[in-house]
Amino acid sequence: MKAVVKSSTGYDNMIYEEIPEPEATGDLVKIKVAYSGICGTDLHAFKGTYSSTKPPVVLGHEFSGIVTAVGPEVKKIKVGNRVTSETTFSTCGHCSYCLSGDYNLCSHRRGIGTQINGSMAEYVVSREESIHIVPEGVSLLSAALTEPLACGVHAGIEKGDVQKGDVVCIFGVGAIGQMVAQVCKARGATVVVAGLSSDRERFQIALDNGADRAVDQMKEDLAQVIGQMTGGEGADISFECSGAVPAANKALEITRRKGKVIQMGVFPQSKEQIWTDLILHKEINYVGSRSQKPSSWRTSIQLLAAHTVVPEKIVTKIVTLENWREGFETSMRGEGVKAVISCNADLEDK
Repeated sequence: MKAVVKSSTGYDNMIYEEIPEPEATGDLVKIKVAYSGICGTDLHAFKGTYSSTKPPVVLGHEFSGIVTAVGPEVKKIKVGNRVTSETTFSTCGHCSYCLSGDYNLCSHRRGIGTQINGSMAEYVVSREESIHIVPEGVSLLSAALTEPLACGVHAGIEKGDVQKGDVVCIFGVGAIGQMVAQVCKARGATVVVAGLSSDRERFQIALDNGADRAVDQMKEDLAQVIGQMTGGEGADISFECSGAVPAANKALEITRRKGKVIQMGVFPQSKEQIWTDLILHKEINYVGSRSQKPSSWRTSIQLLAAHTVVPEKIVTKIVTLENWREGFETSMRGEGVKAVISCNADLEDK
């Protein structure tokens, strides 16, 4: 089969090549891939800056497709099912995090597309425990983006506990920020997205999908906008989805006393200058939200089934597997919101 392989460490070192098809052994499910999203993690892997990527490996961890074979230990998933999958391929199974279902925190976790061959290929395998059947009426394109949706659920619901009537501010309007915005709208919040002038197209997509206000911080005073919307109180919850330290500090500034700031973005350096005085004096809950876990996926599937969230609305470019590099280059230039690879033309949504 054809696949996009990170062949070795360092910048680029990516190859589109023929490799053996994976086999459905044990509890593994073999999936013919319809779509595979290009994630920020994949871009970091391309640049050689993501230490969790262990070459040689097929990239890709956001995907959907059709089951073509199942291992002898598979009990529920059937050939022909339309599915998506969590990114966890294996865990230790016995640490406190595994026992509580917090697979994202297991020190021995191995992930699809980072340590195990991923979905930028014609076929991929995943363990049955990680597989979710795509609800009726949900496109395979939307289903392929269940993973970033689950990240939004983990942050917005499981960590942020967004409630109806909350005013939330989301820094960063890429795919993750867009998913957080849709999740928060589904919870009944008033949603403000914040970014820069270069985010104009992304702002419009967020507004089209329910965001109440978009703020170009190069042209408007975000603190003033939030103050006017909240009677001077500040946002109830802010989400840092951009990976920019100034955004995190601005989030602390515009969030109300006893509010929450949820960090999803990964900063350039492991140690950065954060405005800790504001955390102290305003008694802000500063919370990390790392990736997603099984409970995040279950809620995401419910949101998809109810059509409360429609991830395909953030897709701005689709490329073929052979033209994967075009999708990566578009994403690295920051054009649009989400680029997706069509891995098998016969499975494209019509």
